[in-house]
Amino acid sequence: MTDLIPHTALGGTTPRQLRLRDLTMTERPDLALAWLARRQGAPLPAPFGLELPGPGGWHQGGDHAAFWTGPDQWMIEGPGRASEDFALAVAKAAPGASVSDQTDAWVAVDITATSGVAGIEALLPRLVNLDPRRLAPGSATRTGFEHLSVFIIRRAADHLTVLGMRSAAGSLWHGLERAARVQLALSA
Repeated sequence: MTDLIPHTALGGTTPRQLRLRDLTMTERPDLALAWLARRQGAPLPAPFGLELPGPGGWHQGGDHAAFWTGPDQWMIEGPGRASEDFALAVAKAAPGASVSDQTDAWVAVDITATSGVAGIEALLPRLVNLDPRRLAPGSATRTGFEHLSVFIIRRAADHLTVLGMRSAAGSLWHGLERAARVQLALSA
């Protein structure tokens, strides 16, 4: 019988991590994702008691979070739940809504800065062509990064998460690492 060994999106048996001075990049294979859509005429769902945010918003409530992806559409996050049937749990918590599993479609990379807001705000212009003030804590947006379409979530002043297509995980990591190294070289 074959022994199967799970691998992360970046090909390792453990999450990839890189520390560059005050910035730390960490792959998040534990993050479960489910897309949720409100059906026409249905009440606004509140899975797990979450308040679903409006355009450009991200909201955390308890052990779950959600960010807006389009009119009447959100991505629901379940940290530490990637090995479960998270979409089923979301569907049970939001009866009458449409739900699909997205966990294995995306790779998530957390970027934190021990220097606080300054480290993240210095890096943001290298990642996206957006005013950093548009990405205040509690916001999320879909944008372009290099040749990829990504979601950028500002979880806190010193914490970003970048979600990209799992099939382009290596390209995403390479681009994020290069952006961080360029920023650190310029600030030296």
